[in-house]
Amino acid sequence: MIRIILTYGLISGLVIILGIMFTMFTVGDHGGASLWLGYLIMLVALSSILVGVRQHRDQALGGVIRFRTALMVGLGIALVASVAYVLIWEVYLAATHYSFMDKYVASMLSAKRAAGVTGAAYAKAVAEAETMRRQYANPLHRLPETFLEIFPVGLVIALVSAALLRNPRFLPARIRMVAA
Repeated sequence: MIRIILTYGLISGLVIILGIMFTMFTVGDHGGASLWLGYLIMLVALSSILVGVRQHRDQALGGVIRFRTALMVGLGIALVASVAYVLIWEVYLAATHYSFMDKYVASMLSAKRAAGVTGAAYAKAVAEAETMRRQYANPLHRLPETFLEIFPVGLVIALVSAALLRNPRFLPARIRMVAA
């Protein structure tokens, strides 16, 4: 079970980070369409949860798995994928001298200017952007925030996978005897 969790979690984390970075470098937009594309990449990559749970059910458990066991395997894969995502993102940030948030804030403020935001509304946007930049510089804020970008998606997929793959029709013999 641990091998399946690690294998599928690392594959998922790697696919997510490569997909997100590819999107950042090609699309370049830090909002709107790229946000949805990012979540689509996460959904596709985290579909390995379904594959991992099914493999554990079929190979290790003889085709029988309870909801709780399936959920635990799915959550394990989501956890490994999320931690891998956070670690690789931190490596990326360090390699780029933590310039991501500066570029993000500049892009966000230029979009506000292009939309015609001026005066007090623009000053408020600048203050919020500076607060966000300061918070993101703190690893105690950045690491959980990065983790929470992906883990809830993995949680949903783990729940759906467990519901789809549980197999109550094939109960072990001793449980069948008690049920009869």
